Amino acid sequence: MKVILFGASGMVGQGVLRECLRDPAVTEIVAVLRTPLGLGDPKLREVVHQDFTDFSAIEPAMDGADACFFCLGVSSAGMSEARYARITHDYTMAAAYALVTLNPGMTFVYVSGRGTDSTEQGRIMWARVKGRVENALLKLPFRAYMFRPGIIQPLHGIRPKSAVYRAVYTLAAPLIGPIKWLWPGSIVTTEQVGRAMIRVAREGYPRRILETADIGAL
Repeated sequence: MKVILFGASGMVGQGVLRECLRDPAVTEIVAVLRTPLGLGDPKLREVVHQDFTDFSAIEPAMDGADACFFCLGVSSAGMSEARYARITHDYTMAAAYALVTLNPGMTFVYVSGRGTDSTEQGRIMWARVKGRVENALLKLPFRAYMFRPGIIQPLHGIRPKSAVYRAVYTLAAPLIGPIKWLWPGSIVTTEQVGRAMIRVAREGYPRRILETADIGAL
């Protein structure tokens, strides 16, 4: 299985990349990024690309893909809706339009978030924008799945890129155990997210929108 991966340097993307590298069913990973990771694994091909609104220059690298795992994302804190939508909606859809033209039979897995607003009309800005992305992806003629994780626990030394998020995760670490006990199915790990994506790409899933419990079960 050939996988296209966006967001490989982020917390979720790092976890997904790790599981793709470890899974024998994944034979090739094309990571599209702005800054090289420099991992040097024979299964991994790093494609450095700067304009995330136009992927025509790297279409040969994306051709023949069986799946795309889209883990690219930013926090909406302090951002205008227009700026957040450009990164969250426009970048995602530019990649999706390019890939669906090249590989109409592929699976596209998008990392959204718990609380995403499918009506696109709610009061929470990030949820509206994510809802717009989900709805647009679900209309395209490939198998699209929306992952809506709640709390994600990083494993295997993976850390968020943002210093603020690293501090938050460090402070919240002692609460992970009690939260899992009080609310089973409310937390998934980076390992579980990666494994679930690979399984969905291979086998599909009855629902197109997967909540935290679905991801954990997979």
